[in-house]
Amino acid sequence: MPAPLNLNPISPKLNLEAFDAMSVREIVDDLDKLLAVLPPRIRTALERQGDLSELLEVVLDLGRKPEARFPDKFVYLSDEPVTREDIDYVVERIGEFNRDNRAGIEGTLHRISCIRNRSGRIVGLTCRVGRAVFGTVNIIRDIVESGKNILLLGKPGVGKTTKLREIARILADEFGKRVIVVDTSNEIAGDGDVPHPGIGLARRMQVPSPEKQADVMIEAVENHMPEVIIVDEIGRKEEADAARTIAERGVQLIATAHGNTLENLVANPLLCDLVGGIQAVTLSDEEARRRGTQKTVLERKAPPTFDIIVELIDRHKVAIHHDAAKAVDALLRGQPVQPEIREELPDGSFRVLQAAKEPQDESAETPTALLSREKGGRVYAYGVSRKHLERASILLGIPLKLVNSPNDSDFVLTLESHLRKGHGNLRAIAERGQKPVFAIRSNTYTQVERVLRLIFGISRTPEEELAIREAEAAARIVLEEHRPVELTPVGPHLRKLQHQVAERYHLPSESIGREPRRRVVIYPNTD
Repeated sequence: MPAPLNLNPISPKLNLEAFDAMSVREIVDDLDKLLAVLPPRIRTALERQGDLSELLEVVLDLGRKPEARFPDKFVYLSDEPVTREDIDYVVERIGEFNRDNRAGIEGTLHRISCIRNRSGRIVGLTCRVGRAVFGTVNIIRDIVESGKNILLLGKPGVGKTTKLREIARILADEFGKRVIVVDTSNEIAGDGDVPHPGIGLARRMQVPSPEKQADVMIEAVENHMPEVIIVDEIGRKEEADAARTIAERGVQLIATAHGNTLENLVANPLLCDLVGGIQAVTLSDEEARRRGTQKTVLERKAPPTFDIIVELIDRHKVAIHHDAAKAVDALLRGQPVQPEIREELPDGSFRVLQAAKEPQDESAETPTALLSREKGGRVYAYGVSRKHLERASILLGIPLKLVNSPNDSDFVLTLESHLRKGHGNLRAIAERGQKPVFAIRSNTYTQVERVLRLIFGISRTPEEELAIREAEAAARIVLEEHRPVELTPVGPHLRKLQHQVAERYHLPSESIGREPRRRVVIYPNTD
């Protein structure tokens, strides 16, 4: 697990001097063209909201009140519900919906997505505001100029597509490179045959349907001799394979992918090839002893397609893994990963909040177990969630007993902040060596489980790791996309672990099919 971020600011003198001359952000949103396709009563209500520079989207669902959504709130635009006439009014004034139920307004970056009923009739619209923001790349401009392959990760709404758009313009206009934008949903370069000026002199290749994105990626590199290819939302294994093909041909590849963090990506069985893929490797006895691990371990099986991973924490803050290979290797060995954290300043420059830290060498000594898993132990927990401890005890199979005094315990578990401040006489206990004292950075289930594994010397098999990673990736898809996800067929023990993952995410699951094809399906909540 990556170490929690240390956000103690380092002097802004660490900023690159070249950034001093950069301008502050400039925003072009063509909002009047989006307002023009809305029904008059809704448009008038929206205009009364005043400053619309933060407007994210307008939602029109049949039979419900129309909504305007902003980063930190939403407002109803009318007490009158949306009618069939309102839906038809918008649909008649925009481009055609393609197979992924998205359309646009020609000459703009706005996107209109529809929801259909079972007979295919449109019953809902999400009208998302598209903005060309100039200056949004300043925070990672040195990385963009490096010529390396870059993957942007982040939750929806943090500006991944906006950054891709400006990266295309900078590389094409300022550096004169041959740039091809593979534009699956016309979000980067807008709707219509003429690309939006936000991508500058970069060329745009449209994709007829989402499942054709990988083919267009390969077509771009084979037919048009680009120096740079830019792709939004790599989400299928075919696209991950196409990305590797592009990288192997010496073309700079800059893309976004499904997943908020590098750890999410490593856990995604469909996309982990973007960072080298994962394989189970059996070590020799000597090598296992040198590493201090079991003989079968998880390792990266190939060089990553992308050299640098940029996690977009929010619109003004990023975490940068400058060496994707080392970061992935550290994650697979269970070592902390500390990326560089940058924050954008109002003048367009940035400051470094956390410097990157190189992962430890794999030969570093691994701590051995302190207590027996079978016998369990007595723990005095100070400031640590009793609920997390009880759950971890059950899932890991450790007979754990919580006691009310450190004198009655086999070990003490607390938070780093409590230990530093000397709460509960913990520092004295640790310094005198009366009891083993373990401190975790934050009071989360993940941290609790991790420290118990260390204390009791518990490690999963590679098969268990892969099954759990697949279930975790599926659970995140279920939460984000509100649809069931079917997992790969596995044996009963691994299915049990996958059901436990679903339970941890508070999602229902069931096993379907017959052996040896019996598998777990994780469903969205219907509450």
